[in-house]
Amino acid sequence: MHDGRDALLFLPLGGAGEIGMNLNLYGYGPPGKERWIIVDLGVTFGDGYPPGVDVIMPDPTWIAERRDQLDGIVLTHAHEDHLGAVHHLWDRLRCPVYATPFTATLLRDKLKEAGLLTAVPLTEVPLGGRFSVGPFDLELITLTHSIPEPNAIAIRTPLGTILHTGDWKFDPDPVVGPVSDEQALRQLGAEGVLAMVCDSTNVFEEGTSGSEAELLDSLAKLIGERTGRIAVTCFASNVARLETIAAAARANGRDVVIAGRSLRRIEMAARACGYLAGTPPFIDESDAGFLPGDRMLIICTGSQGEPRAALARIAAGTHPNIDLGSGDTVIFSSRIIPGNEVPIGYLHNQLVRRGINVITQREAMVHVSGHPARDELSRMYAMIRPRIAVPVHGELRHLTEHAHLARSCQVPRAVVNENGGLMRLAPGNAEIIEKVGSGRLYLEGNRIVGQNSELVRERIQTLYNGAMVVTVALDDQGLTEEPQITSFGLFDGDGDDAEEVVRQAVIDAVTGMRTSVRTDDDAAREAVRIAARRAVRQRLDKRPATRVHLVRI
Repeated sequence: MHDGRDALLFLPLGGAGEIGMNLNLYGYGPPGKERWIIVDLGVTFGDGYPPGVDVIMPDPTWIAERRDQLDGIVLTHAHEDHLGAVHHLWDRLRCPVYATPFTATLLRDKLKEAGLLTAVPLTEVPLGGRFSVGPFDLELITLTHSIPEPNAIAIRTPLGTILHTGDWKFDPDPVVGPVSDEQALRQLGAEGVLAMVCDSTNVFEEGTSGSEAELLDSLAKLIGERTGRIAVTCFASNVARLETIAAAARANGRDVVIAGRSLRRIEMAARACGYLAGTPPFIDESDAGFLPGDRMLIICTGSQGEPRAALARIAAGTHPNIDLGSGDTVIFSSRIIPGNEVPIGYLHNQLVRRGINVITQREAMVHVSGHPARDELSRMYAMIRPRIAVPVHGELRHLTEHAHLARSCQVPRAVVNENGGLMRLAPGNAEIIEKVGSGRLYLEGNRIVGQNSELVRERIQTLYNGAMVVTVALDDQGLTEEPQITSFGLFDGDGDDAEEVVRQAVIDAVTGMRTSVRTDDDAAREAVRIAARRAVRQRLDKRPATRVHLVRI
């Protein structure tokens, strides 16, 4: 790896080639003996594939196998796609964690639920703080985003400085927290920056992302034009949006009810860290029934169509405390995350069927993004002037377009790198030098399983092809009774002779077995499985997950 000299490396294992589930590695040192830090360790949420999986996280196996070289995990901010995997994966990594106060507060809640609160060494770093982790000199630079305390990280090494932006935007009038520290950014650019690893989410959006203060005016006007009950749904972690919605409600004489456990948890963490100080306490959903409809505004979870969220239950008429009906209004103060179009569309239709007015960003200004549009990206490049651009936090099309934009901003080199691409930033030309193993882990119930595990493969196979269990009772001469077949999502019941076709195929297979096969449990079980699957494939054109229960008489 470059003549045995020290090298500065970057390796994304999550969040490069996709939006969400961020895991970024930075390494410094001689080949094979590098010291590493992780920047962010997040999750994404299931979209029904594979079935039964709600939480998905990056596979950290590559760095877990080198955890004796891992010096720490540094978190840029408290969104789930940046910290949500820490409590799930820390036991595989076992290193210190660094975060600013608000992020640390939310993380402690997760660690407590996981029984790890006293095990994980968690260090709070002040905003703008400078500290060392292994060979890396780290400085936090305050930016703006849709959650308190978003930070870029200046990572200084003997081979150059990297700016890892995290999630950010330039908001001249943020509702929560200070404006971006542009003086620190310009100073860093003047010092010289080797590489900028930067958010690509909104690279296709012209102009700027918009200000939260502008949104306040729009929401206040919109709420004032409506009668009846009003519900606003947004991302639970968007503390700035909570304050904006609450201010818009107060401007129209409405009290704010909060519905959803995750919203309540975020509110408590924000208030504990001094945020929402000017916002009166929210009313609990259990007291919503005591308020007149035209004096109430409900903030609820469920903007992405999540089936167990508060808004889904309101739309279905099953929420225990909140009921919306004809003439009421639901405002979706969020964007649609790609992949969620179908559940969100279903939720919209459920609401409309109940006579509820649905307002999205297509109808009014009800949302501004927390990520930089093209003008903001260009402005950042003008301040930082990196020699290398490394787009992250986007699908491949976002990364590629971001690289084009960086080159148009006179960045000498832009490298498109997806998960698993081990990249040498210095010395020499920045390039991908190796592909290493990367992938996904699934939280399945209370277990973490790999994306290629037998459980996941069979779950997917069963989803599309059904499943069956064939029970055969054998002695040395053959079958002692007719085979029994139990199926799931495969046969159609009355009038379907497919099950009988499969049973006969099993009988024929056993009858035709050589004695050496019939008396060998494993060989007999496999012969029955193949015969049953072949019969189903020929009769139904399906390939079900198949198990054989063999009983010796």
